[in-house]
Amino acid sequence: MPEVASGYVGLLLIADGLGDRPVPELDGQTPLEAANIPTLDRLAREGECGLLDPVAPGVRGGSDTSHLSLLGYDPYQVYPGRGPFEAMGIGLEVQPGDVAFRANFATVDGPMKTILDRRAGRSDLGTRELAAAVDGVQIEDVICRFKESTVHRAALVLHGPGLGDQVTDPDPHENGLPLLEARPRNPQDAASAKTARIVNAFLRLAFERWQHHPVNERRRALGIPVANLPLPRGPGRSPHLEPFQQKWGLSAACIVEVGLVKGLGRYLGMEVIEVPGSTAGLDTDTQAIGGAVIEAAGRHPFVLCNVKGPDVAAHDHNAPGKVAIIEKIDAMAAQIVTALGDRLILAVTGDHTTACTYGDHTGEPCPILFWGPTVRTDSVQRFGERPCAAGAVGRIRGTDVLRIMTSYMNVQEKFGA
Repeated sequence: MPEVASGYVGLLLIADGLGDRPVPELDGQTPLEAANIPTLDRLAREGECGLLDPVAPGVRGGSDTSHLSLLGYDPYQVYPGRGPFEAMGIGLEVQPGDVAFRANFATVDGPMKTILDRRAGRSDLGTRELAAAVDGVQIEDVICRFKESTVHRAALVLHGPGLGDQVTDPDPHENGLPLLEARPRNPQDAASAKTARIVNAFLRLAFERWQHHPVNERRRALGIPVANLPLPRGPGRSPHLEPFQQKWGLSAACIVEVGLVKGLGRYLGMEVIEVPGSTAGLDTDTQAIGGAVIEAAGRHPFVLCNVKGPDVAAHDHNAPGKVAIIEKIDAMAAQIVTALGDRLILAVTGDHTTACTYGDHTGEPCPILFWGPTVRTDSVQRFGERPCAAGAVGRIRGTDVLRIMTSYMNVQEKFGA
């Protein structure tokens, strides 16, 4: 689809994990309902609201599948696994034929039998040096690229002939359980058997190089769990995705705090913008993020923005922290709306519900609002899970969002005569 222009800028603002369940600590309110959000409440009154199932009703979407859906791609058709997005998000190239994994720096016992801490104390001390100690090693005819990401996270890319991605995870997914061997899901799958063999050999090599590495001697001295094992999971191949501009006729910027969504943005041909002060935590500089959105809107007719903090707080069962970061996002929304004014077609929602009482993603829908000079209004007065249930948008899916936004932007091609 050729690039189209209307003078409007579309902003899809994702408060990661925005939706929630009633929290007893908040007198039965959700964090969004308990938050002081004058700007988002005003936008809800002036715009059109509803509920959003990011993937499908009742589906506990991940950040990757949900963002795919929100950008108009059916994850059931195109999702390649999380590994390729994680790798691309931190700058590792994933070529056709490669197999990519997301990974953690982990702590394993001396005999390399039991996983003591899947996240190595959630410390990034020395992870760059550890990654450099194994990056680029060759096992058989396969080059292993390994790079650190944020905190305890990393990515592994295997580059070589005859690799398959249908392998099990070495990661037991809980502390105190045995380290597993990677295995082909089908013993007759020679390509995946090769991948499993390479992964297991890479883990042994990394353990040998990391166990007494100077970084881990420093960590021991400081009482930080050693990072003596990479723990890969979620293998996948380079996905075949239609570029965003080709699909929607809009060039786009990607200003997000989730590494795998940065990777998705790169796959889709978006300009991925790094923001100083963006930490992906509760202390993130939302005003700096807002400034980056405003600046990007001068170059692109579409901007994707994700603020990670609400999800982080909910995973930690931290309802007051989730309230606080939602209030920071509200102030950022005011900054953006003031700067862009009537040029802006805005959608605000979450990529999934993350419940503080549960500490993980759940299948309930997220509230969504649309706001801008072409947007019709409804009777909703506040932005929240319960008020938005009465909105005119009704209950939609993630793949509906860009269609609605491009219609409001007057750039959507007509279906039919």
